[in-house]
Amino acid sequence: MEKGERIQDIRQLSLDQLISQISDFGEKPFRAKQIYEWLWKKSATDFDEMTNLSLSLRELLRNKYLINKVIVSDEQISNDRTIKSGFKLYDENIVEGVLIPTEKRITACISSQVGCSLSCTFCATGFLERKRNLEIGEIYDQVVLINKQAEQNYGTPLSNVVLMGMGEPLLNYANVLQGIDRITSSDGLNMSSKRITLSTAGIAKMIKKLADDHVKFNLALSLHAADDEKRNSIMPINETNSLESLKEALMYFYSRTKNQITLEYIAFKDFNVGLDDARNLARFASNLPCKINIIEYNPIDQANFGRANANELDAFIGFLEKKGLIINVRRSRGKDIDAACGQLANKSSKVVDK
Repeated sequence: MEKGERIQDIRQLSLDQLISQISDFGEKPFRAKQIYEWLWKKSATDFDEMTNLSLSLRELLRNKYLINKVIVSDEQISNDRTIKSGFKLYDENIVEGVLIPTEKRITACISSQVGCSLSCTFCATGFLERKRNLEIGEIYDQVVLINKQAEQNYGTPLSNVVLMGMGEPLLNYANVLQGIDRITSSDGLNMSSKRITLSTAGIAKMIKKLADDHVKFNLALSLHAADDEKRNSIMPINETNSLESLKEALMYFYSRTKNQITLEYIAFKDFNVGLDDARNLARFASNLPCKINIIEYNPIDQANFGRANANELDAFIGFLEKKGLIINVRRSRGKDIDAACGQLANKSSKVVDK
């Protein structure tokens, strides 16, 4: 390698690019397909694992490429069996992911960025600096590692993946879609797209782009207020992506994909669960094929929001149900280890490599 030449992460290459480069080395194209299978189907993170390749080819790969693998640097298990992991990246940055086991499913909640730039006032990640986007392999590795946790701790593989961790997935659009492709494709982990949900704070033009790209996974909008003034106050992204534009984008998304839409709505005390708020939410959800997940608020050190009381919340939900809306109440899991919705902020215990 010439001085100053940057060694490349092999997982940044498409199959076609890999075939081209391997052919330039004088190898047959089928060798590239073998390498691709090791990377994405067998989840290899070391060239020495690729045992059907010659020693000379493995040595060439080591000299030309690297694999920027993710490692579990910290792991905490909640009283409710939720597992939160600190994932250390090649550049020493840390992101967090969560394994959420329930009776019906085992879900991986994964991150898409190191930090976040959206500054939602109720979310711990929103108080972090956005350092960079996660790469394709880093998105993929989180699923592989959490799946390993599921099998080792609970004897069953993952059933679902949600991109609801740190960062805004639609601000890392290309890497997120390619990462999901590696997770769902037959030459990757072969997970059903219907088991994948991408959650966004709401970027209308990118929601429409998802529709135009005919994605097969599900979409969730972190709504949390159905009044522009209120939503502006807790989610600055709403100032440039009004509720009207978001609803139009969601309608367009459904018309093109027929994929499930979920509205996520955190219930804050004395803020967004009054009857006027219920009317606004019912109006926003009208004619939109969706379900609504009501989420209990999880306190964070940086904010002074409170959790809605039971009577207030019951009246709010009752109004919505009378309007014929599908309502699910999601109880938070992993609160004792800061693994619940809105709590991910790299508060893991001391990092120790495994």
